[in-house]
Amino acid sequence: MSAQETLLKVDNLSVHFSIAQGGYPWSKKATLRAVDGVSFDVRRGETVSLVGESGCGKSTLARAIIGLAPVTSGSVQWKGRESVKGASRDTSQIRRDVQMIFQDPLASLDPRMTIEQIVAEPLKTHQPQLGKEETRVRVRTMLERVGLSHHHLRRYPHEFSGGQCQRVGIARALINEPQLVICDEPVSALDVSIQAQIVNLLRDLQRELSLSLLFVAHDLAVVKAISQRVLVMYLGRVMEFGDKRDVYREPQHPYTRALLSAVPLPDPAAERAREHVLLRGEIPSPLKPPSGCAFRTRCPDAIEACAHERPVVNATGAGHTQVACIRAVMT
Repeated sequence: MSAQETLLKVDNLSVHFSIAQGGYPWSKKATLRAVDGVSFDVRRGETVSLVGESGCGKSTLARAIIGLAPVTSGSVQWKGRESVKGASRDTSQIRRDVQMIFQDPLASLDPRMTIEQIVAEPLKTHQPQLGKEETRVRVRTMLERVGLSHHHLRRYPHEFSGGQCQRVGIARALINEPQLVICDEPVSALDVSIQAQIVNLLRDLQRELSLSLLFVAHDLAVVKAISQRVLVMYLGRVMEFGDKRDVYREPQHPYTRALLSAVPLPDPAAERAREHVLLRGEIPSPLKPPSGCAFRTRCPDAIEACAHERPVVNATGAGHTQVACIRAVMT
């Protein structure tokens, strides 16, 4: 198969929640647009990263794709076949091929189960025909592949560090040989030195197993180390989507430029000399997003048209980058 084969295609996906504003069941309802018309694709063997500030809808989008969050509208296609169409879904097509690594490594593991039971559980679900000995061999092999020992088989999650628990979570996600792994901020709860180890492990496993990754993060330094393409989100919408080199070297959206300017440089002189993009105000409530462009209330380049017209994601002249910005498309 072609290295550029599209495995996952998300088309105009929205996830909306009805929220009681007064805190009581009979209170007036408002619509929280957690994800609002997002489209992108993931190709075989590549890493696409979802980035943005906390609360922008990254994790909700990732969970909706795999079936852990309800979809209001839009569709998800897995290898050309529809698995989600609005509120209806058929996850049988992607249940084994798409797995997830969660943000909190300890909370994602059942404290009553041993490491062997945790990693073996997906095998028992999807490959019940495997014998006990073959299952144990596969579990041992996978634990060694993620940097753990067979001596850890009979231990429980509370006996491990955060980094070790995340390695267990990675082993559990990979034991059924999936084609796509959704990583929901897998390093944000870990120390910086451990973060680098986990990122390097994911890169090595991606090469060995020909994996595709959908990597959710807010740390742009981590994203730069692991991604081929980057999708920037704000208030549930796509702001920019393109090749990593284009997004980092020549960002088209003011929000992307602001995020990149907040990433510290290792050279103190260069850090002091560069211009920082400061955003004014606070992130608006997703219950009452601004009219027109969602970012306009904090954008240093906003014009009058931004308040009246919702920008459409369009390709620009910089490589194949797509951007949702009226001024970027005009220039």
